[in-house]
Amino acid sequence: MMLSARAQSINPSLTLGITARAKAMRAEGIDIIGFGAGEPDFDTPEHIKQEAIKAISEGFTKYTPTSGIPELKQAVCNRFKEDSGLDYEPSEVIVSCGAKHSIYNCIQVLCDAGDEVILPSPYWVSYPEQIRVAGATPVVIDTDEESGFRINAEMLSEHLTKKTKLLILNSPSNPTGSVYSEEELKSIASVAVENGIWVISDEIYDKIVYDGFKQVSIASLNPEIKARTLVVNGVSKAYSMTGWRIGYVAGDKAIIGAMSNLQDHSTSNPTSIAQKAAVAALSGTQEPVQQMTVEFEKRRNYMVERLNQIPGFTCLMPQGAFYAFVNISGIFGKSINGQTINNSMDMTELLLSEAMVAVLPGSPFGADNYLRLSYATSMENIISGLDRIGELINRMG
Repeated sequence: MMLSARAQSINPSLTLGITARAKAMRAEGIDIIGFGAGEPDFDTPEHIKQEAIKAISEGFTKYTPTSGIPELKQAVCNRFKEDSGLDYEPSEVIVSCGAKHSIYNCIQVLCDAGDEVILPSPYWVSYPEQIRVAGATPVVIDTDEESGFRINAEMLSEHLTKKTKLLILNSPSNPTGSVYSEEELKSIASVAVENGIWVISDEIYDKIVYDGFKQVSIASLNPEIKARTLVVNGVSKAYSMTGWRIGYVAGDKAIIGAMSNLQDHSTSNPTSIAQKAAVAALSGTQEPVQQMTVEFEKRRNYMVERLNQIPGFTCLMPQGAFYAFVNISGIFGKSINGQTINNSMDMTELLLSEAMVAVLPGSPFGADNYLRLSYATSMENIISGLDRIGELINRMG
């Protein structure tokens, strides 16, 4: 059977593959400590679960409008207003099957073959694949620790061409945890507006920020950039609802309509029951979100301090999300048991096989000198896992 060129162009998710391997080892009885999780380890808050149970009991189990039920779209509008001062009408909102699906739809309706999409690196692993599926080309802007893993207006301007259609901005960032300040966003917004490019602002981690930092949506800066921005969010991270698969986008009504047309012929509506639960998440108490973030901050502080004590490792303090992005280039060239570490995948394989610790390599995020460690796990696991990593590094020659 001959696959389409489109299918052949898609690379498998290395991150999901490593996670699956770690789960298989754990199922075999091997004591694996996992730092790969891209989801909170907390349970979905009780009032949200109860709303889903109520929906089932009341028979709310049929098709809904493709773009989401009216009460959820209104709840999304209310949440944008309260959190970011953004005014949207329900007709400017579409609900999809997770934020990943939302971003996919955005790229599909905006990009044609030959278009270029600006992508700061390190980036979330699915961005470049989704860009290529649309026939567009990712144009990567490399960042580093010195820049705080953030681009600036000058860097953006240098990478613009006549083919540039779109900029994808992820703040707080997966995998780095970096967050753009209001001033940084203002300068980037000016370039986007001046050059007529669209912005996808992926804000799925917007409620998980630390040290009193206030996350700012680029769409909130002025009417001109709001008109050119598609704001993506969802309930997965903030409300510990990854499996419920509810994401949403707010933006230009014509683009939202095109996304709804696309969704008509792909997934149709998101799950009815999950939509009712999402209304409860967005409209109900936000206290569980705050409690979760307080715990994440404690874990972050401990993990980053410990990582920086390991010889050859350096790690910036993330401002948001729940990942530590650690530079491991200081151990490249070292070896243990005949295995030499030359890149992030070498280190990932070694940690899994020798230390029984699952992490993610930086290579699929566009940064091969790094590992991504999630602190969305218990403090007990964090302490034990970092002990194992430190012991392994100390044995290297």
